[in-house]
Amino acid sequence: MATDTLKSTTGASGASGLRRLLLDNGALTALIVLVIAMSALSGDFLTTDNLLNVGVQAAVTAILAFGVTFVIVSAGIDLSVGSVAALSATVLAWSATSEGVPVFLAVLLAVATGIACGLVNGFLISYGKLPPFIATLAMLSVARGLSLVISQGSPIAFPGSVSHLGDTLGGWLPVPVLVMVAMGLITAFVLGRTYIGRSMYAIGGNEEAARLSGLRVKRQKLAIYAFSGLFAAAAGIVLASRLSSAQPQAAQGYELDAIAAVVIGGASLAGGTGKASGTLIGALILAVLRNGLNLLSVSAFWQQVVIGVVIALAVLLDTVRRKAGATPVTASGTGNKGRQAATYLLAAVVAAAIVGATSFLHSGSSDAGKSQRIGLSLSTLNNPFFVSIRSGAQAEAKKLGVDLTVTDAQNDASQQANQLENFTSSGLGTIIVNPVDSDAVTPAAKAVNKADIPLVAVDRAVNNAATAALVASDNTTGGKLAAKSLAEKLGGKGKIVILQGQAGTSASRERGAGFAEGLKAYPGIEVVAKQPADWDRTKGLDVMTNLLQANPDVSGVFAENDEMALGAIKALGSKAGKSVQVIGFDGTDDGLKAVKAGTLYASVAQQPSELGRIAVQNAVKAAEGEKVAKSVMVPVKVVTKQNVAGFTG
Repeated sequence: MATDTLKSTTGASGASGLRRLLLDNGALTALIVLVIAMSALSGDFLTTDNLLNVGVQAAVTAILAFGVTFVIVSAGIDLSVGSVAALSATVLAWSATSEGVPVFLAVLLAVATGIACGLVNGFLISYGKLPPFIATLAMLSVARGLSLVISQGSPIAFPGSVSHLGDTLGGWLPVPVLVMVAMGLITAFVLGRTYIGRSMYAIGGNEEAARLSGLRVKRQKLAIYAFSGLFAAAAGIVLASRLSSAQPQAAQGYELDAIAAVVIGGASLAGGTGKASGTLIGALILAVLRNGLNLLSVSAFWQQVVIGVVIALAVLLDTVRRKAGATPVTASGTGNKGRQAATYLLAAVVAAAIVGATSFLHSGSSDAGKSQRIGLSLSTLNNPFFVSIRSGAQAEAKKLGVDLTVTDAQNDASQQANQLENFTSSGLGTIIVNPVDSDAVTPAAKAVNKADIPLVAVDRAVNNAATAALVASDNTTGGKLAAKSLAEKLGGKGKIVILQGQAGTSASRERGAGFAEGLKAYPGIEVVAKQPADWDRTKGLDVMTNLLQANPDVSGVFAENDEMALGAIKALGSKAGKSVQVIGFDGTDDGLKAVKAGTLYASVAQQPSELGRIAVQNAVKAAEGEKVAKSVMVPVKVVTKQNVAGFTG
């Protein structure tokens, strides 16, 4: 997309030509090797549908990374792009749906939001003299907070006319891929053909020299960070379009993926080097890695390890390249466009030839047994409840002799959509999904429906898409039971606090709504505070500690899961189970132990292992064409010290 930003200062001999080629095109070489390896290891990788999946899954990261490329080339850093993306999408959805603003103006308002955030970053860095790390870290928090404030922690439906950005053209070409290519071309043009692009390289190469040569560095930095905000807004709109909703917690951690893509693509964090084509290759490497490792059933935890190793190797390659004599130059000064085009063409020919050869490894594979392959996408594995679902599902799969692939969405609706797309292109017999959010999973679920693959939902429903079965406990009913149990334990009066789950998730909304409904029968109970603790024990401890400072006389706590309840118990100390009654939700092993010990009054137990077991049973039946019940409700039960001994989850 742009000319090389590195060229050798040494006269490379014929013997070192190959070494120089690999050093100067390390990211491209790595991408080719990855594609070849994944094609050889998985017969599902090298299909048209799956390669398009890779493009779609790279799109949001690539668009964010293009904006970050401007910043890194100028020796800066931007940690706020993920939060700015979420804020921009939230502003668009809120203004168009809640405030009745015309969609066109709402889109402009979202773009203006991204640019404004970038300008604030640039002002703090240029005129406020804040280090880029600190300024953008502050914006990361501010933008995320504003997104939650505007949305009130709940997803907002995206306007249908804008949601088409997440669709396909002609039924096969994904629009996000076209947007990614367009943004890449814009990036290449800005870097290689404009005054501000040359200024970026000059500032990144030597800021003081750039200033002394007459460059208005402060103004240029304002523009650079504004560009980053603009690209973040575009990425947020594309992401929300894929999910058909603006998620206030969307794109968490995406800033790290964007920075990784830029670095893997050959840019230096020291500034002065970088190009659009390298950034695109870096984003594709991350997407190919995640896609291929999903297809190979590699644990999500190991995937993080692999990606970390790849980033480290990319930085190491940059060091080796510099020691070998590579010298940074501006994008407009290389004159090597013809050589770069030839390199890319040669790489494509070599990759196609080798990949074509490896396809013979899988050409004789049979579709027999496809119905016995099941994919399970869990919202997270960083929570004992969902770990128990996985354990139950794996035990039942082993018993029935079926191949079960489990993935971890890490509470990221976009990542879960990617996983469902990967499952779909793999031609599995059945797919089981535990949605991060019941609405955000809809577009990916509809794609599963279109592929005529049975879809089973577990623990949470899938809205507006067909499911063969829903295996779940009733979160709303569970919330009502929790309210009744806690109120009766307190004698119908007292002050209580509520620890909420992750803002915007359907489980938190349903449990909270059920609890609020149940409390209506007990007017003597007063809710004095409620705060999110994100399903996490440590956050439950911290939030409860803070709430106790303002409300030392509370007599009850409702936590929307056992992990937060256990954190609250730690904060309460000797008060837990005595002067303050705590009730949790899920019936995890640690929660039940606390019930036995008397520190946790009760847990609304869902029997997670049973959920996983029944989900696999129904998935196998659906794959074999047997009739299954549309809804299988696993009863919730309030477990207290009196009945915990006889409870088996």
